[in-house]
Amino acid sequence: MIGLIQRVTRASVDIDLQQVASIDFGILLMIGFFKGDERGQIKRFVDRVISYRVFRDGNGKMNRSLIDEKGELLIVPQFTLAAETSKGNRPSFSNALEPQTAKLFFQDFVEYAQTKSDVAEGVFGAHMKVYSINDGPCSFILTG
Repeated sequence: MIGLIQRVTRASVDIDLQQVASIDFGILLMIGFFKGDERGQIKRFVDRVISYRVFRDGNGKMNRSLIDEKGELLIVPQFTLAAETSKGNRPSFSNALEPQTAKLFFQDFVEYAQTKSDVAEGVFGAHMKVYSINDGPCSFILTG
């Protein structure tokens, strides 16, 4: 499992010029799944994302989490994060989880995240336009 998290002041997802999801403050998470990932990893990964300290405290240090800040979480499936990019000039997706199973993982991921935080979501398999105002910029890649 791999996620790109970004601290944002606003983020949204459009499909065919129609907004389908948005948040005003929080974390934009792009999530991808690899062959070999297991459903048992989902809860731990969600807990890491919402507990990851990317927001500044009173001293300007990143010591506060999404939960601490009562922010929102926008989760967007991004198949391309699972690409192998170490060789050549074209990404390989042979390590990515097959789409039918990845869709189930994404649904489970969103469902569990909804028990922990305010969640908006992109649409699995759709061609999306993702807009964000990255605050910092502040981006991290999480694996696990």
